[in-house]
Amino acid sequence: MPYTVDFKEVSTVGLESSPVAEALAGLRANEARYFMNKYKHTYTTVPAGESQENLDYVNRILKEERNIEFAAKPLETSSFQVENIRFTYVFYEDGLAVNVMYTVDDPKKRAVGFKLSEGMDVPKELEDKFKFARQKSKLAGTIRGSFFVIKGEY
Repeated sequence: MPYTVDFKEVSTVGLESSPVAEALAGLRANEARYFMNKYKHTYTTVPAGESQENLDYVNRILKEERNIEFAAKPLETSSFQVENIRFTYVFYEDGLAVNVMYTVDDPKKRAVGFKLSEGMDVPKELEDKFKFARQKSKLAGTIRGSFFVIKGEY
């Protein structure tokens, strides 16, 4: 069942099993605010168990591009297109959010982003492979983020 993310009243709905549920909910709300402000897009998520296609898509890109497979349990996903960009998100139980930004018509603007919720450690799968920049958010506290450019076609 889809969940419309509210960035005014942050809720842990769907993320309750995460040890950093409040921070992860803030991170999810931060994404919702961004898409509303930039694109006037209402951000919705669905339980990972109901969105295997989104999980398979993100997992395929991670595996083929960087040989990354996360051990953490996926809780929710989101997939949508605004303008010429397809976005797919996966929110994991450990507090990690992975997003694929894939421009439909410009292979030079395709990337995978990683955002770490406040209070979580860098996942083993990303240790020593990525440097994380810090960003402050009123909704999510301190977010650490990194990314890589997608080279293949998906």
